[in-house]
Amino acid sequence: MKLRSLVSVAAALIAVFILCAGGLGGLLAGGSATGGCVPMVASPGSTSGGTAAPPGPPILWPAIGDWDSDQVSNAAAIVTTGARLGLPARGWVIAVATAMQESSLRNLAGGDRDSIGLFQQRPSQGWGTTAQLQDPVYASEKFFDELATIRGWQAMPLTEAAQAVQVSAFPDAYATWEAPATQLVTAIADTTGLPTDGLAGCGATGPWTQPVLAPVGSGFRSSERPGHDGVDLSASRGTIIRAASAGTVRTVRCNAVYADTGADWGCDRDGDPARTRGCGWYVDIDHPGGLLTRYCHMDQPPMVTVGQPVAAGQPIGVVGSTGHSSGPHLHYEVHHNGDASPNGAIDPVPFMAAHGAPLRRADGDGAPIRGGRAGTTRRLE
Repeated sequence: MKLRSLVSVAAALIAVFILCAGGLGGLLAGGSATGGCVPMVASPGSTSGGTAAPPGPPILWPAIGDWDSDQVSNAAAIVTTGARLGLPARGWVIAVATAMQESSLRNLAGGDRDSIGLFQQRPSQGWGTTAQLQDPVYASEKFFDELATIRGWQAMPLTEAAQAVQVSAFPDAYATWEAPATQLVTAIADTTGLPTDGLAGCGATGPWTQPVLAPVGSGFRSSERPGHDGVDLSASRGTIIRAASAGTVRTVRCNAVYADTGADWGCDRDGDPARTRGCGWYVDIDHPGGLLTRYCHMDQPPMVTVGQPVAAGQPIGVVGSTGHSSGPHLHYEVHHNGDASPNGAIDPVPFMAAHGAPLRRADGDGAPIRGGRAGTTRRLE
């Protein structure tokens, strides 16, 4: 039997087991993206003592992207364990991203001091015995047990939720892995038949939410840049970009050309502030009331397609530097009257503040800043 067939058969058996066990009831019953972000574990610390046998990943997992078969198998153990325990898909991503940072998804026999396994958990800190922590299913259960005790984890930035569990000396490192973890979890879930609706609304704070949690750099139509029809949010490359509100995708496009000739520059490489023009990989989303949002300079083809409905907070792409850009960031625009041209552009800063999702100031304060204020942080094209 071919490898793909073996994986499909084993994956189907896992999916049937999990669905019959009822662990995904919370994800399937509600049907809404936002509902999938609510943890369904009945009480903190109750998961490891369950009587249901943990479903293992397929015997043979193929490599997926940059991850080899062994790494994918360990990620699959995390995902299927989280699903069996009733954790929503956002929890699976947090756990996989944590293991990417801690062990590169390798079931390590050792590490710093007495750290063990995928999550580098320490027997001396009460996580379990050395033998237990080298069992990917047990280690995953312990991670999810702790995650479930953290109030509001499903709405936290990934790195904050992971740090609350791990208490790492490098608390910001987990953010690096959000995009690859989301992609790997989605691939595993697609293969095993698990729903990923829970990823859609995770991180949303309401009807409107910040597309990335990052300070405002260049503002809207400042005296220095009167033609700047949005704001630049200084997020690092690979940061997940989220839909600012529910709507329907209008445009998915690569727009990057040579400034002097208009010839195609392409979006398979970074742009240049002097040599290129255009938004790079970008997405436009239509929202009720004639509103439109635009997300520019994505690092790779967006995660959505034209005509696709999206929820507030749904991942739509990752931060990059394609098009007219001097470095990784998100250029974010808001338009009214359904007008995607410069004539329809309005300042996103007061708009987002008025809708309960204020953009961050350069000093890290969550309070809104004036869009035209110069010198708050370095300029990004």
